[in-house]
Amino acid sequence: MAFIPNIIFLSLLILGVVFFIKNVKKLIRNINLGQDVDISDNKSQRWKNMAMIALGQSKMVRRPIAGLLHVIVYIGFIIINIEVLEIIIDGVFGTHRIGLSVLPVSVYGFLIGAFEVLAVLVLIAVTAFWVRRNIIKLSRFWKDEMTAWPKNDANYILYFEMILMTLFLIMNATDVHFQNMNSGNIISQFITPFFENFSESSLHIIERSAWWLHILGILIFLNYLYFSKHLHILLAFPNTFYGSLKPKGEFDNLESVTKEVKLMMDPNVDPFAAQPESTEAPAKFGASDVQDLNWLQLLNAYTCTECGRCTSQCPANQTGKKLSPRKIMMDTRDRLEEVGKNIDLNKGEFKDDGKQLLDNYITREELWACTSCNACVEACPVSIDPLSIIIDMRRYLVMEQSAAPMELNNMMTNIENNGAPWPYNQMDRLNWKNE
Repeated sequence: MAFIPNIIFLSLLILGVVFFIKNVKKLIRNINLGQDVDISDNKSQRWKNMAMIALGQSKMVRRPIAGLLHVIVYIGFIIINIEVLEIIIDGVFGTHRIGLSVLPVSVYGFLIGAFEVLAVLVLIAVTAFWVRRNIIKLSRFWKDEMTAWPKNDANYILYFEMILMTLFLIMNATDVHFQNMNSGNIISQFITPFFENFSESSLHIIERSAWWLHILGILIFLNYLYFSKHLHILLAFPNTFYGSLKPKGEFDNLESVTKEVKLMMDPNVDPFAAQPESTEAPAKFGASDVQDLNWLQLLNAYTCTECGRCTSQCPANQTGKKLSPRKIMMDTRDRLEEVGKNIDLNKGEFKDDGKQLLDNYITREELWACTSCNACVEACPVSIDPLSIIIDMRRYLVMEQSAAPMELNNMMTNIENNGAPWPYNQMDRLNWKNE
């Protein structure tokens, strides 16, 4: 009978970890639906970017208030959860505060004391985040794409963090042995008076309840990540590592198109002679659905934090256009999830559902509203590139459907006929000088 709690704990732990691994495999499967892209260059710079942006939060602190609050939550939540290692060992082997058996009381007290201070700081920070979202109502959190689920999801995570930090403090405050040590109870000693009228057995029940709820909450939180925008807690690291190292504004060229243009411009090549096909033409130019995008773009979609910094910096959005870079990423992720569920239902194969990312999720009006200024890319705190998706979808519209806006068609016709975007032939190009 004495081993029943340990068996229950171990069963819940295994169940939580197995479910998490299952979701991770599904996540990897969905990302790999994208086209292959070689991102193996300059690994030293990539490691540096990951250390500075994902670990060092360098782009978050560009907005000092939100950046500082996020750093507190990030550092606090990660460090406090070191305590989870002790909880897991205690749960599996039936010990209590195993750290006291391997560490001096002063060292253990210092660690727990630091955790308690961080827990309070995290509580303050997440409360501030909640106020910013729900009381102050910052405009970027209330854009049209922030429907019921995105709003609720953000609040659910804040509530999760509040509850987990509170349970940690209550667990310490009602642990009679820990309080009698008078080491490490920097914050919890001020909570203990609220329980002074409770018997020792009641305090033990409260402490054990807080302990169980804390570890269950962490397992639930871990598995909730897959369904939440907070998946960026895990994906920010690979996303910043694989982020583009090219200068902002440098677009990719299609190899097959580049080859054809070079052949046409080569004076030594007979344009009427058959040319060997050294490069196979792609099945589709550009992208109309998520499978046409590359795997890094799909990773970007899953990494999106929905913070709205990209949209708040977008000049098209600021002038009232429908474009929201955040919505581009959210729509891409939602469509990818839909495709993944389709594959699950059809035993590993995708069955055409009559939908695609273009038109069913992202409208043409949104795509053509983009000015290609890269403001969204520069603003993203985790190196997401909404512009690359927009450009690939535009490429599909132009090269596959000949569906460019009239203004763009006129410009391309002028370039073809006049060698310049303007409707003047080459002989008249310099007439303005005589006026």
